[in-house]
Amino acid sequence: MRNPFIANPGETPGLAIRALNYVLVCVVVIAVAAVSLMAAGITLSFDFVIQYRERIWSGFLMTVGLSVASLIASLILGVLVALGQRCRFLPVRSLCDLYVKIIRGTPLIAQIYFFYYIIGTAWGVSNKVVAGIIILSLFAGAYIAEIIRAAYESLPTGPLEAARALGFSTWQMGIWVALPQMVTRTLPALTGQFASIIKDSSLLSVIAVIELTQTMREISATNYNFFGCFLLLGALYLCLTLPVMFVSRIFERKLAYDA
Repeated sequence: MRNPFIANPGETPGLAIRALNYVLVCVVVIAVAAVSLMAAGITLSFDFVIQYRERIWSGFLMTVGLSVASLIASLILGVLVALGQRCRFLPVRSLCDLYVKIIRGTPLIAQIYFFYYIIGTAWGVSNKVVAGIIILSLFAGAYIAEIIRAAYESLPTGPLEAARALGFSTWQMGIWVALPQMVTRTLPALTGQFASIIKDSSLLSVIAVIELTQTMREISATNYNFFGCFLLLGALYLCLTLPVMFVSRIFERKLAYDA
């Protein structure tokens, strides 16, 4: 009988074996967490969920709204910046390069304070939700631009040269040759970035955007159930990020492309 806990390098075990191992690992993790809580003398209680269910749901919806809006805006911005990095007009290329370097080289929390209290004040952006979407979009857009740029530069030259020899225009080559390959090359990294946006939205609590993290902070300040509130917070964020990763795996299999 085959050992269900051993797999050869590169081998994909069956669904039943993978499920068995996941369950085993989850049991071990839960057991370690339970022992750690007991050793620290912490008793978890989630009875506050019923009392504050409307506030929690409202914060959850705000996080979803912020994340979806930022995902769309950052993807558009990332594509534009990636195109700008290849622009023939050098000032545009330099601007895009400087933008990527500044955003990727500074922490998000510093950007939140700078853009909200300085740029936002100077340009009259007083709505915290709108400001949060702009900040998250600017932050994620720089990373998405680099993902797209790296994917384009890694494309094999053979298909592009063949399309050029057949008389394809630059736009036709981009849409019919480069784009299908780039989708599969960028999808895993983009999914990771999208999941990061959902998690990074929690930092908007520093400017008092009433999303999920800020909601839990306010509840824990009221009932003093710090550990219960923030364990629930982590579980709710997993409810948002895990489906994104699951959908990405499905798309990866359906859009598999052998370059």
